[in-house]
Amino acid sequence: MSQPVAELPKPVIGISCGDLNGIGLELIIKTVSDQRILEICTPLIFASNKAINFYRKSVTDSNFNYFSTKDFTRLNNKQVNIYNCWEEEVVIQPGQLTEQGGKYAVKSLLAATQALKAQQIGGLVTAPIHKKNVQSPDFNYTGHTPFLQQYFGVKDVLMLMVAENMRVGLVTEHLPISEVAKHITPQAIISKLTILKESLIRDFGVDKPKIAVLALNPHAGDDGLIGSEEETIITPAINEFKQNHNVIVRGPFSADAFFARGQHEKFDAVLAMYHDQGLIPFKSLANGEGVNYTAGLQGVRTSPDHGTAFDIAGKNRADAASFIRAVFSCIEICQQRAFYDENHKNPLKKITAEILANTEDERIQEE
Repeated sequence: MSQPVAELPKPVIGISCGDLNGIGLELIIKTVSDQRILEICTPLIFASNKAINFYRKSVTDSNFNYFSTKDFTRLNNKQVNIYNCWEEEVVIQPGQLTEQGGKYAVKSLLAATQALKAQQIGGLVTAPIHKKNVQSPDFNYTGHTPFLQQYFGVKDVLMLMVAENMRVGLVTEHLPISEVAKHITPQAIISKLTILKESLIRDFGVDKPKIAVLALNPHAGDDGLIGSEEETIITPAINEFKQNHNVIVRGPFSADAFFARGQHEKFDAVLAMYHDQGLIPFKSLANGEGVNYTAGLQGVRTSPDHGTAFDIAGKNRADAASFIRAVFSCIEICQQRAFYDENHKNPLKKITAEILANTEDERIQEE
């Protein structure tokens, strides 16, 4: 059961621009052009005025005023804010994979992540980067998630895909299929389950999480006939985790039938073993509004569930639904965290919130 989130001050939501030649800036402009966003957050875009103005020309319905700043203490809460990460002229070539596109995506990301870690922003939404052109001696990561893990200095994080109708976490992320099995260990599964449980409680307001764990092999290994990981690794990890946590965990489930039969609807979250096992059904069922959330960080970071889409960049064809959902999710998680942390600092508030929530449950049942 989710706890109600009290009325809280609107957070400052930082937005990194992603690859300058991808659809990131177009999505950002489409998102902040809806003035209603200013009612629920203060947007702070990490880019440059010139980059924003370049893409505003191609987004015909863009309609917003912005405030340029380099001082986090002087934001305009009634306008979109732009933190200028660079002043120099940058050649923007929509749809092209260029060195500059990646270089300035990293500049934006580093500035935004620094602000998140310093708590100068309440949460961060990252526009898509391209894994190839961001590579350099200073940025040698396969994506946002491993970068954020190292930047925040945490032992482990969880890539958690979130939509209205499901949440799917991954034990392994961007690995070749040939490498996946060797990374499926009891320690990895228990670590991801621990982060998932804590995130469900603190970030999503789920008091008593129910988690499903998928198998690695077809048909959950068929009793060892087509793989032994279910018997030797996954099941023992689930049992060990349940001994130390008051959480309902079921599995391992055969992945092919799990989503097709709607079993994900019976759980608060699903833990998949590898990237495509979790993301193919997630993207198929999320209706274009999926969000990538990095659970386990001290700060809140979300992103849309798609890439740079060079093929449609600069053509005003990008669908902003997932990006808008990423912004809303970032706001919701920031507020839920604040609510949870405040109530757990004060035992009286926690008890009061539980009584109110139980009373509300009883009222709904009576109706």
